[in-house]
Amino acid sequence: MAEPAGPADHTAPADPSPASGRAGRSPGRRAELGRLAEVAALVGLVVTQPLLDVLGRSPDFFLFHRADRREILLLVALVVLVPTAAVALLGALSRLAGRAARSVTHTLLVGLLLAALAVQVGRHGTPLRGVPLLLVAAVAGAAGAVAHRRWRAPGRVLRLAAAGPLLFVGLFLFASPTSTVVLPRGEGGAAGAAGPGNHPPVVVLVLDELPLVSLLGPDGRVDAARYPHFAELAAGSTWYRNATGVAGWTPYALPAMLTGRYPQRAAAPHYSQYPDNLFTAFGGLYDIRAEESITRLCPPSRCESPVTPEQGMGVLVRETGGLLRRLAGPVDSRVDPEDSYRERTRAEAGIDDAEPVPADPKFRWDSLNANQPARFTSFLAGLRPASRPTLHFLHLLMPHSPWAYLPSGVRYDAPEDLPNDGDGWVELAHRRHLAQLGYTDRLIGETLRTLRARGLYDEALLVVTADHGVSFTKGAQGRGMDALRAAPDEVAWVPMFVKTPGQRAGRVDDRNWQHVDLLPTIADEAAIGLPWRVDGRSAREAPRAETGKVFYDRPGEPTPIPGGVPTPPAPPAPHPLVGTVVGDRPNGGTARVAGLSGFRAVDPDTGRLPAAVWGDVPDEVPSGTLLAVAVNGRVGAVVPVVPRDAGGRRFAALVADDRLFHAGANRLDVYRVAADGTLRRLDLS
Repeated sequence: MAEPAGPADHTAPADPSPASGRAGRSPGRRAELGRLAEVAALVGLVVTQPLLDVLGRSPDFFLFHRADRREILLLVALVVLVPTAAVALLGALSRLAGRAARSVTHTLLVGLLLAALAVQVGRHGTPLRGVPLLLVAAVAGAAGAVAHRRWRAPGRVLRLAAAGPLLFVGLFLFASPTSTVVLPRGEGGAAGAAGPGNHPPVVVLVLDELPLVSLLGPDGRVDAARYPHFAELAAGSTWYRNATGVAGWTPYALPAMLTGRYPQRAAAPHYSQYPDNLFTAFGGLYDIRAEESITRLCPPSRCESPVTPEQGMGVLVRETGGLLRRLAGPVDSRVDPEDSYRERTRAEAGIDDAEPVPADPKFRWDSLNANQPARFTSFLAGLRPASRPTLHFLHLLMPHSPWAYLPSGVRYDAPEDLPNDGDGWVELAHRRHLAQLGYTDRLIGETLRTLRARGLYDEALLVVTADHGVSFTKGAQGRGMDALRAAPDEVAWVPMFVKTPGQRAGRVDDRNWQHVDLLPTIADEAAIGLPWRVDGRSAREAPRAETGKVFYDRPGEPTPIPGGVPTPPAPPAPHPLVGTVVGDRPNGGTARVAGLSGFRAVDPDTGRLPAAVWGDVPDEVPSGTLLAVAVNGRVGAVVPVVPRDAGGRRFAALVADDRLFHAGANRLDVYRVAADGTLRRLDLS
C-alpha cells in the first residue's frame, strides 16, 4: 500500500486542457506557500524567538557596540529572514529532483527543526544534557516528522504559527527593554543650576567588577606592594572605605550612581529612560567628554562622539551568531551577553595617539603600550586644560572578565569554556582577576601621571570607584543573590576615592556611603544645583545615622545588608614550589596540553605570552592531584586536577610572572606533585 501523502502533497489531479492547467497550478502554489509557512514557523521558534528574547532583554548589548537604529533593525531583519530563506532555498532546490524528493526533503527539514526545538525545550525542562539530550531530541524530531507526514493537523498548526516571527519582532521593537534603544523617546532632562563658587574640572573613572577586598592588604590598607598606584591615589584623596554599590548588574548600578536614585524599574540604561543624570545636570555649564561602555546616559546633544572601540554590522552579526550557538547547544550555557564584553586594545582599534611607555622596569617590551584599552587611550587624550569647565567621564570594563591581562600589561589567551566555579576553578578565576587588577592599577598610575603632566591634578575633582564587586567564594561565585548572601563584602563593597581640588593629604572616612551618594557629592563639589530629588546624600552633608545598607538584585526590590568596613581577607598563600628551580626529574605519566606550539617561538614584542596553560590528564590521575607548571625550569604555578567534567579530567594554570619567559623557544614542563613533595615529570603531547 502506498504511504499517505503529507498535507503539503494533497493537490488536485492535473487536467490536460489549457484552461484547467492554469487553474491546476494554483494548488501547487498553495502547497509551496504552505511549506514555506511551516518552515517560517519552526525557524521562528528555533532561531527568532530565543535570539530576540535574549537581545530584547539586553539593551546593553547594543549600547556596548554603539549600534544605531538602522543597524538594529537590519540585524532583526537578518535574524528573521536569513535562516528562513536558507532552509526554504534548500527545500526549493529539492524540487529539481521531483515532487517525491521535494516532499521527503520537506519532511526531513521539519524533523530537524523539531529536533532543534526539542533540544532547547529539553535543556530548560529536563535534567538531560549532552548526548542523552541529543538522542531524545532526535527521537522527538523523528516522531514529529512522521506525524507531520501522516496527518494534516500538525501542518495546519504550523501554518497558523507562521505569524509567530512577526509577533516576536513586534515584542522586541515595542515591548522589550531594548525598544528604548531602537525607538528612543526624549532627549534628556533639565540642566542643573550653576551655583556660586569654583567649577573645577571633573574627572570620573568608574571601574567594573572590582571588590574592595581585592585591593586590601592584611592591615586593612591598600596593598601598596601589589597596587602601588591605588595606594598613591589613597594617599592623596579621601577614601570612603564603607562604600557600597547598589546593584550587581551594571545597567542597574551605573544609572543609580549617575542619577542619585535607587533602581526602581527594569529599564534600558539610556538617556530616554534616565533623562535626569550627571550629564544632563552638568551639560548647561560643563563641556562633556563621556566614554561610556554599556550605557548611553549622555544624550547626543550634550556629548562629543567618542572613539567607538567595537561596532558595526560585522560585530553584531558575529556576536549574535555566537549567542545562537549557546542558545541552541545541548549543554548548559549562561547566556549573558555582558560576559563577552571586552575592551579592545589601542592597536586593535587603530588608535595612534597612545601615551608614552612609563619608565618602569616591567615595561621591557616595546609593544606593551599597544595593549592599552582603546577607550582608556581616548579618555587620556581628552585630559587637557580647557577654557570652559569640562567633565571627563570614563566607565572602563576593567578588571571585569574576560580576564586577559597580566599585571605588566601583557595579554594572554585562555579558552572561553573554563568554569568560574567548582573546586580548582574558583581559585584560578580569582588569580586571573587579581592579575588583571594589577594591570588596572597600572592604568590608574597612567591617569595620575597624565593629570600631573598636564597641570590638571591639583585643580581637578578626581573620582575613582567601581560600580559593583564580585564574589570568589566557593559555591557562591558571581554577583547575584546567592553571592550577595554568602559574601556581601565581595559583592557590594567597592573602592571609593574622591580627591577634591587642592587636596594633597589622604584621609579615611568610614561613613555609610551608598552609591546613590555619588552624584550629589560630585554636584556639591562642582557647585551645581540638581533640579530633581535624589535618594543619595552628599559627602559634604552629615553622614547617615543608620548603618544598614540596601542592595538591588532586581529594581524595586531592596535587599537589606549589614553595614561595616570589610575585614581584609587572608592573603592567598603561594605554594612553596612556586619560584623554585626544578632540575631533572623522572618521568611519571602523561598529560595533554593545548597550545604547546606557542612555547616554541615566543615573541614578547607582540605584547602576548602563552601565560595560560591548560590541558587534561588520564582518568587514573585522582582529582585534586597537584601539578606544578614550570617555564624554562622555574615553577610558575601549582594547581590541582579538577574533578572530571564535560571537558575531561582537566587542569589549568596562570603563569602570572612574565619574567619566566624570554624571546625564542621556551620550555614548558608539567610535574605531578606527590604527597611527600617529590616531583615526577609528565610527558606532554
